[in-house]
Amino acid sequence: MKTGLRKYFITGLLIVVPLYITVYVFTVMVRFIDSATDNLPVPLRPSTYLPYDIPGAGILFTVLGIFIVGVLATNLIGRKLVELGEWFLSKIPFLRAVYKGTKQFMETFFSTDHDGFRRVVLLEYPRKGLFSIGFVTGKTGGELGERIGERTINIFIPTTPNPTSGYYIVVREKDVVPLEMTVEDAFKVVMTGGIVIPQAVPAGAAQTPPAVGDGGPPAASAPPGVRAAGGGDGLQGGGGETTSAGRAGPE
Repeated sequence: MKTGLRKYFITGLLIVVPLYITVYVFTVMVRFIDSATDNLPVPLRPSTYLPYDIPGAGILFTVLGIFIVGVLATNLIGRKLVELGEWFLSKIPFLRAVYKGTKQFMETFFSTDHDGFRRVVLLEYPRKGLFSIGFVTGKTGGELGERIGERTINIFIPTTPNPTSGYYIVVREKDVVPLEMTVEDAFKVVMTGGIVIPQAVPAGAAQTPPAVGDGGPPAASAPPGVRAAGGGDGLQGGGGETTSAGRAGPE
C-alpha cells in the first residue's frame, strides 16, 4: 500500500513540477515583455490601441515589430538606414562595444554563414582520460590559427548546471570526436549533469556534419572503443596520432 502511494505521488510530481516551471517561466517572460513596451513612446505602445490590458499583447507587437524591421532591412533603403545607424553607433565608445558584441553573438546562433553551436563533439578535457561535451563555434583563424600552424577549431565547453558559462579552448580537429546528438540534447545532458542522456543514434541513421574549414577530409566518426573514464588508449596513441580505433568505415 505504502509503495503504491509513493509511486503515484512520484508520478504526479514528475508531471506537475515540469509543467509548473514551464508555466512560470512563460508567465515571467510575458510580464517582462509587456512591461518593456511601457518604455516605448506612447504612439508605439500596444495599450494605446487596445480598449483594455491584454496579457501577451506585448509579445505579439514585439514579434510584429521584428518582422517589419526585417522586411525593411532587406531592401536598399533599409540597408542604407541600418548602415547609417551602425556608423553612428561605431562613434560612441561604450555603445559600440555593446552593439558589436551583441550582433556577433546573435549572428553566431542565427546566421547560416556561421558554424557556431551547430556541432556537438566529445574531447579529452580537462586532462587525458576525462571527456567533456563541447560545441564547435568555428574554425580557428586569424593570429591564433597562424601561430598554431595546424588545422584547429574553436570549442566552447559549457558548465553544469548553468550552460551559459563555460570555457573557450582551441583544439586540433583530429583530437575531437563528432557526436550525432543534437545541440538541444547536448544542453539537456549538461544541464542535468548527465541524468538525461539521449539514446544512441543507429549507424547510418544520421550523417556527421562536415568538418569545419575549407577542404580536407571530415573529422573521424566516433570511435566505438572510447571509454568515458579511466586509463587505456583514450583518443590518441602515445605519439599523438589518432589510433586505429578512431577510424570508421568498412575495411
